[in-house]
This record gives sequence, C-alpha cells and structure tokens, in this order.
Amino acid sequence: MARTVISDEEARFFHENGYLILRNVLAPTELARVQAAMDDLTRYGSETVRNHPDFMYGRGHKTGQPVLQRIEYVIDKKDEMKVLLGHPFILNTVEKLMGPDLIPTWDSMVLKLPGEGIVIPWHRDAGTEHVGDTPIFNVDFYLDPADHDTCVWVIPGSHLWSQEQAKAWLQAHAKDHTRADFEASGAVPALMSPGDVLLHNILVIHGSPENASEKLRRVVYYEFRTAHVEAELGPHTPEYILHKQRVLLACLERRRRADYIPADEVPYVYHPPAPWNQVKLAPGEELPTYRYPHGEFWRAA
Repeated sequence: MARTVISDEEARFFHENGYLILRNVLAPTELARVQAAMDDLTRYGSETVRNHPDFMYGRGHKTGQPVLQRIEYVIDKKDEMKVLLGHPFILNTVEKLMGPDLIPTWDSMVLKLPGEGIVIPWHRDAGTEHVGDTPIFNVDFYLDPADHDTCVWVIPGSHLWSQEQAKAWLQAHAKDHTRADFEASGAVPALMSPGDVLLHNILVIHGSPENASEKLRRVVYYEFRTAHVEAELGPHTPEYILHKQRVLLACLERRRRADYIPADEVPYVYHPPAPWNQVKLAPGEELPTYRYPHGEFWRAA
C-alpha cells in the first residue's frame, strides 16, 4: 500500500539536517509520463538556443558554447507537471513539515547534460530575509539516475547556520568545481534513482560539480512556502498567493481526472485555515494560465 505521508523520524531528520531523501515516490507509470514530457522540453531547449526567458543556458566547460541548464514554469508547459503537483504523498508531507496553508511557488527543471553539464557552485537558494516560522523548501523529483558524477552535494545542518557563517564557508569554497573538490568539502552526495525525491531547505548549502561524463541528469523542482509567511515577509505580493492557491486547486483536479493515476489513490485535500481558505474553483473551471512570473508579482524594495 502506498505511503500517505513521511514518518515523524523522517520529519525530524529533515528539520535537523535540511534535507531528506525519499525513495520510489513516483510509480512507474507516472514516472514514465513525466519523463516523456520532460524529454520533449529537453529536446526543444537543446536543439537550439531559445530566445525565451524560461530557457536558461550556461557556458559549457569544454567548448564554451551555450548549454541548456534550466527551464522555468514547467507546470504551465506540460499537463503531466500539473498532475505531478497534486501528488498526495508529497502534499501531505509538505503539510506535515510546514503547515496547511502551503502554496507552490517556483517550478523548474534543472539539467546536467552529458559531457558539458554546468557547474552549480555552492550556494543557498535564498537568504533568510523571507524565512519566518516555517521552513521553505524544494521538492526535487529525479527523472534520471544521479551518481557521484552527476549528483547534488549537501552540507547537512547548514540551513541552521547564520548568514555570516554561511558566507564565510561559501567564500572558502568559492573555487570548488570538480568532483574531487566536492568530495573534500565534507558534503554528503545525494545519490538518487529515477522516481526518488529529495527535499532540501532553501538555506541548506548545496551544489554540484561539472559533469564531464556522458550521463544525463534532470530534476524537477517544486518549491513550497506558507501563505502566512509570504503575506508577512514576501517576496511576492499578496495577489500572488491567491493565484498560486488557484493553481494548486486546478492541479488537484487535473490529478483526479488523469487516466494514469490509480483509481484508488486518496487525493490530497487542501484545507488552509482562515483567512487563506477563501479561494475556490467552480466545477469544470479551467485556469487561463499556470505561469505567474515572479518579476510581475515582486514587492517593491
């Protein structure tokens, strides 16, 4: 029987270490659908350099040519990504870790292409200025194997460091770019298989070296925050919260209708407390878009 939520022990591990690996989250049928959808986007973004802000390229360490490294707003681009957002085990887990007023924020696919996978330097995903009384974290769906050549490396517990401590560590390791550098850092490699999920706090220090192997590694990232912290600290405007609640409700309905999801799956029920419980969708209502660019909803400095 499929698990409905993580255990208390797993929740403690996440809160103490800033990351958590969950095995075999995606059933084979759903994994195959998600992989096929992302195959399409990978081909589209790789066959030529797209002059579009959602397709991001880095400079390959071998040829110096542009190499696809990130695709933004994947929920808007593929229906399989809408269905994936409604995954009940994931949403129950997010709620257990941060509370029932959760909202989805970022949704992206990050790639390490064969031979010239871009270095992702050590970093935190964001600073502490928008972090309140609940953790902010990413749910990372792995579509391909991640071994020592292609995986992300994590510094356990670094999400609890002060800004000054994190800055000093990052400065000391600013020149790390090879696998040997990452191995010597004291970091833990997140070794993953297709269908596994990695949760990582936005404040945990992580990164990945250049990929000189012929292996492909793609990860779909869904970030979650809580409405009450977002309303208080940002970075988005209050209007953004309502839009993303509608996206979540629409994706839950998409999952209920998807023909490749088991009929006996128990759907996630979104029940945020007041005042975040006002957003509803009419029966059969379709959203005009699932893409809400962050820059259009950024609070003034």
